Amino acid sequence: MSNLHSILMVRPSSFRTNTQTLQNNHFQKISDSSDEIILQKTLIEFDNLVNKIRSYGIPVTVFQDDLIFDTPDSIFPNNWISFHTEKKIVLYPMYAENRRLERNENIIKKVESTGVIIDTILDYTKAELNNQFLEGTGSMVLDRKNKKAYASISERTSEILLYEFCDEFNYMPIVFESYQNHGKRSYLIYHTNVMMCVADKYSVICLESIKFEDEKKKVKQSLIDDGKEIIEISSKQLDCFSGNMIELIYNKKSYLVMSETAFKSLSKNQLSSINNYSEIIYSSVDTIESCGGGSVRCMIAEVFN
Repeated sequence: MSNLHSILMVRPSSFRTNTQTLQNNHFQKISDSSDEIILQKTLIEFDNLVNKIRSYGIPVTVFQDDLIFDTPDSIFPNNWISFHTEKKIVLYPMYAENRRLERNENIIKKVESTGVIIDTILDYTKAELNNQFLEGTGSMVLDRKNKKAYASISERTSEILLYEFCDEFNYMPIVFESYQNHGKRSYLIYHTNVMMCVADKYSVICLESIKFEDEKKKVKQSLIDDGKEIIEISSKQLDCFSGNMIELIYNKKSYLVMSETAFKSLSKNQLSSINNYSEIIYSSVDTIESCGGGSVRCMIAEVFN
């Protein structure tokens, strides 16, 4: 496994439902509350999650977002940046124009100030000019150990860019389509990391969201080939963000971080299976999930030595 140095989290200065992402993120809801109240609740949820993770000894680098730009989704840094061993980072092209403003050199400098050395920046952002997008570890669920990138293709996840990333890092692309029911219609899932989480020895995944049998078999077989236990979740549990989890291995111990909504949606058997491998960390991020349409995994960017 890659050696986790810390995690990066961005504390927002503004947060609300981003109307630019509403059309293909069907987790988002319009709130009746004022932006001020939404932000107050969000900051409490954010700080509680940071404190909870730190209480397990995992280092968290918190960047306080500035108000230079209007960035209502800055709390989700994993979509515009990923950190890799060999002192590399990747900057990603974003679907929503106001999310492109989240890419912030000061955040990179903040991470470097913690002793992380960055020698190479791979910048894919010019693809925005061609309306091609790849939103980081939202679009790709990376199995860093087995060098595989699982990607559910959508308006935010370009297959061309996925292959470019995989060529660069020598990863095998596992490509498929997954769907989420919303009302009476079915839509492409906007980010792969809401329907699956890949951990070292297991995967939490909503296989029923993969429509085509051949693709479902391909994904399942890939996980089996790597010796992972498959912990299946239902579409209803997916709607509770139970696919949006992240395993953090720190000091050789495995932790699975998720929201309280996700935790409460899991059955005793599912929790028991996870507990065989990882200690579960969970915290309430109800406001963030409802207004932002993303959960705990989206709030965390792993930083590696």
